[in-house]
Amino acid sequence: MTLSLRHARVRYGPLEALHDVSLTAPGPGITVLLGRNGSGRTTALRALAGAVPLSGGAVVWDGVDVTRVPAYERARRGLCLVPERRAVFGSLTVRENLELGPAGPAPALDAYPQLEPLLPRRAGTLSGGEQRMLALSRVLSARARVVLVDEPAQGMSPAVAARTYGLLSALDGCVILAEQRLPPALHGRRALVYELRRGAVVFSGEAAELAGPSE
Repeated sequence: MTLSLRHARVRYGPLEALHDVSLTAPGPGITVLLGRNGSGRTTALRALAGAVPLSGGAVVWDGVDVTRVPAYERARRGLCLVPERRAVFGSLTVRENLELGPAGPAPALDAYPQLEPLLPRRAGTLSGGEQRMLALSRVLSARARVVLVDEPAQGMSPAVAARTYGLLSALDGCVILAEQRLPPALHGRRALVYELRRGAVVFSGEAAELAGPSE
């Protein structure tokens, strides 16, 4: 299983956010898109999901060009996107959010037992880290073929973050993460890394090849 951008370009009005970006994420396994804010990492993730259109290039999934396939159809085919913001239904309770998934709350509570006492609360009242746990727990139980997550551990404690990366690493699918820095929990794991700066890829290789966390 692979998901690729090939010579991808994305424009926001007069500004080009991705400049001829090519990358390939194999699965099962983790691929990390590194970069500061404004580097293009989030745009690359959204382009793979179909949330933003390409102005040039292609998105290829398992050898098939899906550039013109809309986001909802990619989701039907097994692609899940967890954006950095608005990843949960804030007006619904935690339990109601979890019941929207095919497996219900049980797998989510196995992944994150911390959610159990929060079940009656509205998701919009949770802390940032709690909302990330809720959003990710739904994806972890969905058995998606492709999982795209923008800053998965944002707002989490170090212990919960480490558990999160362990759970993502154990998924039997193609997992692509957008991060500002390479998470410590991934330093010892086999992960493919692409670093972006100003909308272009400046490094590609194994996580072990990096001298240290991206500045």
